[in-house]
Amino acid sequence: MKMPKQSQATSVPRHVAIIMDGNNRWAKKRLLPHAAGHKAGVAAVRAAVEVCAEANVKVLTLFAFSSENWQRPITEVQALMRLFLWALKQEVKKLNQHNVQLKIIGDRSAFSEELQQAMHEAEMLTANNQGLILQIAANYGGQWDILQATQKIASQVLANEIQVDNITTDLIESKLVTSPFSSPDLCIRTGGERRVSNFLLWQLAYTELYFSDVLWPDFKHEAMQAALADYSARQRRFGKTSEQIEQGE
Repeated sequence: MKMPKQSQATSVPRHVAIIMDGNNRWAKKRLLPHAAGHKAGVAAVRAAVEVCAEANVKVLTLFAFSSENWQRPITEVQALMRLFLWALKQEVKKLNQHNVQLKIIGDRSAFSEELQQAMHEAEMLTANNQGLILQIAANYGGQWDILQATQKIASQVLANEIQVDNITTDLIESKLVTSPFSSPDLCIRTGGERRVSNFLLWQLAYTELYFSDVLWPDFKHEAMQAALADYSARQRRFGKTSEQIEQGE
């Protein structure tokens, strides 16, 4: 795994990942259906995109729908699919106007043909944009990502394209769906939980974690800016001592 050089102050993260948690609890507190919480969460997505773009973050990865979320009530899953389709058709126009490039990572095969087509069209519309790269993790799981990378490498070994001794961490990373982007520097989880929930398991090995009690629909500009500020005050050591980092080793 490639480790970037770090100064004593880490400043702005190149890659931010967010586990957007708390939509259901936000809706429940207001005696609203779950779908209302997910819809309210769209505004928080806009805020995260705006803050990251302004701060010159290069990549923003959002955990929108996990491979485990299919186990939720069917009415909630259907509402999420409708919201996802709406966002791809409406919100992507705003992303394109602001030079944001959209990428969707995960196993698309479980989604409807209409939704898969909307994903493709949204990516094509923004493909040439040079600003913030927004990755949406949909039907994504960290274990699934490592599994599919391993299967690709195993196929190459069986085809005599590579030898077992050629398998390295760099090779594995190149097969993950987040390639060619670097691993997240900062991972934010909202909603008060303190776990990564099968998100980017390989990629988060040396990522700085930031947990907020704020429910995702309320995690707007100030909350996002506070997370970036907290990161900027940290020292990333990657196994070294503070003295080594300060001496520039």
